[in-house]
Amino acid sequence: MNSNEFREWSLYAAEWGADYRSTLRERPVRPLVEPGEISRSIDVTPPEEGETMQAIFADFEQEILPGMTHWQHPRFFAYFPANAAPVSVVAEYLVSVMAAQCMLWQTSPAATELETRVVDWMRQALGLPEGFSGVMQDSASSATLAAVLTMRERALDWQGNKKGLQGQPILRVYSSDQVHTSIDRAIWVSGIGEDNLVRIPVAGRLRAMDVTALEAAIVADREAGMLPAGIIACVGGTSTGGTDDIASVAAVAKRYGLYLHVDAAWAGSAMICPEYRHFWAGVEQADSIVFNPHKWLGAQFDCSIQFIRRPEDLVRTLAIKPDYLKTHGRDGIINYSEWSVPLGRRFRALKLWFLLRAHGLENLRTMIRNHVAWSEGLAARLAREPDFEIVTQPMLSLFSFRHLAAAGIDSDEHNLRLVNAINDDGRIYLTQTRVDGQIAIRFQVGQFETTAADVDTAFEVVTEIARRLG
Repeated sequence: MNSNEFREWSLYAAEWGADYRSTLRERPVRPLVEPGEISRSIDVTPPEEGETMQAIFADFEQEILPGMTHWQHPRFFAYFPANAAPVSVVAEYLVSVMAAQCMLWQTSPAATELETRVVDWMRQALGLPEGFSGVMQDSASSATLAAVLTMRERALDWQGNKKGLQGQPILRVYSSDQVHTSIDRAIWVSGIGEDNLVRIPVAGRLRAMDVTALEAAIVADREAGMLPAGIIACVGGTSTGGTDDIASVAAVAKRYGLYLHVDAAWAGSAMICPEYRHFWAGVEQADSIVFNPHKWLGAQFDCSIQFIRRPEDLVRTLAIKPDYLKTHGRDGIINYSEWSVPLGRRFRALKLWFLLRAHGLENLRTMIRNHVAWSEGLAARLAREPDFEIVTQPMLSLFSFRHLAAAGIDSDEHNLRLVNAINDDGRIYLTQTRVDGQIAIRFQVGQFETTAADVDTAFEVVTEIARRLG
């Protein structure tokens, strides 16, 4: 591809993208394809000769696009959002075309220094105190892994990386069952082991960790000769929005000298609104906090921020400094690859810088407040409908519900059939979860361009299909 063709196809792709985004409401949110259908349309052997861009783009539209779930669809009410505000997409064009590898200050000084500034903008926006530093990770999974590795090293007096875990005391980490499965993976990858992730029972409307049970588990493990290393608390858990009492958990962590990591991957974005900060009261006492601007704020994936109280502990855990990565003659610089598990780093800060400048915090606050109000309104409407029950009340913009099955019909099977029928209809997209062992249907509002009318459509679709199934 020469420079003229690059210009032509770049313009074409940008026009295609604008058309795609403007027609999303006309498309089903989730594709109606069978497993293997897309792969059967793709050649099984790689091409020996180059093909024209016209042919490649035509196949993209005919073979790939029909198999895509449209995450930017305004009636995407499943999972949590993975937003890509248009201004963020434009910034990503620039990131892609420069294609910088931003692992060190010297490999792109602007990328490092903009990241430092934008992360601090977000610290201020969330109401976190001075003293927290931060780094942009690819996702909350990587941030949590970095936190677990740090709590492991700190508990082992910084000997785990050097000596391994063999012959060391058995490490213990504590969380509820409301945390994301990325916590399980971090425990696996860190070598701590699944059996040493201690699940603390939950209680109350927000399904928070029972702090008395947490402290009892720590004491029992110490008496048994094990080594408690850290606690992972959550604010806005994936299943139903489970939220721990951070202040109480932090008090336990401080009492026993444990590292505290707070996973607020989704709900953290809402903390730009001061009225929601009570959900993580006490968070300033955490050692590490993660939230994802790519979920609810509109920054295109991937864009996760990990705030850290003692960055020197993170660097001590992760930094490797061969001579070819040293920046000679520059003291006091930050190399963010030393704050991350991967060496390679994308220029993630640019899209967040564009986004914050284009929208401003107040417009983003209005969006989040609308989403919360619309979700609460929908929960209230469903609660007034016959044969519907609200299983978990709204936590910000997330709640779960269930349709009551007819006599003799299994409730789980009925609600799975309902959510599948809703998704096959195509107008909206929902997911299911389990609450106290039973299937419930999740609903969350979070897509950047959702309107009140889209939430009204969700009510119409859910009630209409429920009536049809009986």
